[in-house]
Amino acid sequence: MEMLLVVPCFRESARIGHFLPELCAEMDRLGGIRVLVVEDGSGDEEQAKMTALLSGWRRQYACLAEPLLLAENLGKGGAVYAGWAQAGEAGWVAFVDADGASPVAEVSRLVQLARAQGQPHRALFASRVKMLGRKVQRLLKRHLLGRIYATLVSEMLGIPVYDSQCGLKLVPRAAFEKVAGSLQIMGFAFDVELLVALLKSGCEVEEVPTDWQEIPGGKVSLIHDSVRMAKDVWNIRAGRGKVTN
Repeated sequence: MEMLLVVPCFRESARIGHFLPELCAEMDRLGGIRVLVVEDGSGDEEQAKMTALLSGWRRQYACLAEPLLLAENLGKGGAVYAGWAQAGEAGWVAFVDADGASPVAEVSRLVQLARAQGQPHRALFASRVKMLGRKVQRLLKRHLLGRIYATLVSEMLGIPVYDSQCGLKLVPRAAFEKVAGSLQIMGFAFDVELLVALLKSGCEVEEVPTDWQEIPGGKVSLIHDSVRMAKDVWNIRAGRGKVTN
């Protein structure tokens, strides 16, 4: 079954070369996957750099589509959703962060887990769980912040989730289209709203423990974005209520 895999990018031309070619080579091997880079309004100079990089890679990798260049910055969620709107008849929509923190081998593993379902019915959210058999390398302060945020999400929204923010997610297209019109958060907390909307619509969501490695150069501000994400969780609670009471 075909899949659209979106790679949202904001000023990522300096980092994406360490990840995208390897990703495309593996997606070509698996077949039936279209990789779409969505450049999230980084400005003319940055978009020109990204376009030049992708032009060369598109000659090498059949899966790599012509990039979607957004005229203005919509936020990570906005970039992902703009890409997913191009899914056509694909059975799955997915996204992976451009920095390569989620290794290509893990992207491949989740793609194959999704395909093993046959008819898509369960969304797969990668989760950075430190457990036997999984390798998670993360700065302590980010790990602690992530645990606090996950607890906030779990308690305020009634979702027993360990990690809502890992940048690798696969969603049945039909399930996404069912909730797409109600999604309002386009920033970093879009994952949480998507999770709540999917669960409330009746779509199952499975957290899949994966390997993950911290990559320098991230755009998330630990203070500014944490406060904003907490406000977003409060707004989700106010607008949608808890998943379980």
